[in-house]
Amino acid sequence: MVTGPVQQPSLVVRPRAEPDPAGHPVEPPPVGLPSVGLPGEPRPAGLAGDVHALGRAVAATGPCWRDEVLLRLRPVGQGFAEHVRITEGPAGLYRELLTQSPRLHHGVRLLIREHAAIVAAILAVQRSAEQPETHPDELRHWAGHLLRRLARHRRRGANLLWEAYQTDLGGET
Repeated sequence: MVTGPVQQPSLVVRPRAEPDPAGHPVEPPPVGLPSVGLPGEPRPAGLAGDVHALGRAVAATGPCWRDEVLLRLRPVGQGFAEHVRITEGPAGLYRELLTQSPRLHHGVRLLIREHAAIVAAILAVQRSAEQPETHPDELRHWAGHLLRRLARHRRRGANLLWEAYQTDLGGET
């Protein structure tokens, strides 16, 4: 049973729009952002939101499809660069993890290697999207590869944090 407030820091709530004359909510997407989900639903913020927007852009079709993919890829690249800075920096999360739990050295090294692979995948999608002769299926292949790598990296990082900070109090049955 949950007794306190539940916080989800990776979500933000968009304001609800007024309904149209037929009673249906009408909300234009914010400038520069695709509509995500239903009006009034929470949408992911930060890097998670950028990755979600990239996934929607890759799945879409239309005349400006490549431009939209490139537009959505830029914040993913910037957000991931910030993630690398925060985790690998001199006072970064990984240094703190290794100070608290040296046994996690292998997991931290794996995440650091993944950083380089993800940066390479971001550049591959960018190069592919910038070339008009690239077939859409090929671009979707590279983008799907990137999105899967990002999801796997996020999952591994969360598992590593759980392993580092979980506490077995023992004695209770």
